[in-house]
Amino acid sequence: MHYSIFSVLSQAWKGQTGWTPMWREPQPKRAYDAIIVGGGGHGLATAYYLAKNHGVTNVAVLEKGWIGGGNVGRNTTIIRSNYREPGNLPFYEKSLQLWEGLEQDINYNAMVSQRGVLNLFHSDAQRDAFAYRGNAMRLHGVDATLLDREAVRAMVPTLDLDNARFPIHGGLLQKRGGTVRHDAVAWGYARAADRLGVDIIQNCEVTGIRIVAGAVTGVETTRGFIGAKKLGLAAAGNSSRVAAMAGLRLPIESHVLQAFVSEGIKPLVDTVVTFGAGHFYVSQSDKGGLVFGGSLDGYNSYAQRGNLPMVEDVLEEAVAIMPSLSRLRMLRSWGGIMDMSMDGSPIIDKTDITGLYLNCGWCYGGFKATPASGFCFAHTIANDAPHDLNAAYRLDRFATGHLINEGGAGAQPNLH
Repeated sequence: MHYSIFSVLSQAWKGQTGWTPMWREPQPKRAYDAIIVGGGGHGLATAYYLAKNHGVTNVAVLEKGWIGGGNVGRNTTIIRSNYREPGNLPFYEKSLQLWEGLEQDINYNAMVSQRGVLNLFHSDAQRDAFAYRGNAMRLHGVDATLLDREAVRAMVPTLDLDNARFPIHGGLLQKRGGTVRHDAVAWGYARAADRLGVDIIQNCEVTGIRIVAGAVTGVETTRGFIGAKKLGLAAAGNSSRVAAMAGLRLPIESHVLQAFVSEGIKPLVDTVVTFGAGHFYVSQSDKGGLVFGGSLDGYNSYAQRGNLPMVEDVLEEAVAIMPSLSRLRMLRSWGGIMDMSMDGSPIIDKTDITGLYLNCGWCYGGFKATPASGFCFAHTIANDAPHDLNAAYRLDRFATGHLINEGGAGAQPNLH
């Protein structure tokens, strides 16, 4: 069913009895041309672009849980392309461009809201670094505006510019950044892929990868063996565990990243604000709740739960720049598993095993990268070669030294 005002009116006359499920619940076939492991945003987007852009429709997406239950529903919903390094900027700008046309493309309301992303700076050195990043963005045709202190005050009156522990001197604004409803992204891509013939198979965990004579032949699952000519791994925080089934040891670590939602309040913050002296970011949802995020938990983990010291740290940073939040009540929190690479940048590449492809190492950038990740991964799988936009995201860059050190933090994943 095509969603439109006419379908809504039609269903109103029918008493809302004609709506159909958004995607089928097919039984797995014996074999596919391509299997994508991971039914999150990246896996679903890959399946969608494989079918739409490359005509590869005999595709299955295998998800061990349910669609929307993984990292795609466990983030702070922010989209932006305010990166610095040449290897990252064009890729994330492509992603932002795809976000801008996504709802029309997949015929689904993902609530894309380009409300702006404002990165605060708190010292002269940080201002210079942000000016450097802003200039790099503009050289790549990406919008960026360096705001002074008074412009920030006018834009976000709630901020404490004068009495904060780290006084706010200004900010770098990307007006086209913003937020998207995260679970709607999963549902929209799943529905669009299903309409093109992709099988979305939930509650189907991959337990092994079968390799014969150096080539992938399929996967062992909790629902039996499924053959495949090509296999794409897009398992986010569990990438290292899934890749280990093929004998690969990836240069990534998994850490928990928590996010929080407050009680609903009247409109307070109409943009996304990040705290440059710490690591804190906040936006306001359409229901009125404030959505917070911060740094990683300090321990490697595959568990989707956080710890109280990090809760305290994030909320302290919130009150440090917005004291008015001190009496706000938190309603809930969640943890997503970040697959942190050693240079803060992702991996989209084929492997030495014929027919096996990797999509991992997304660090903090996974959600915002969803459309471009699917677009480039689909190209890589279909053509057995990377797209120009992900040519720098090679797996062997960690061996050859061609790193994309976006955070400038060296080979320490938990610092990126």
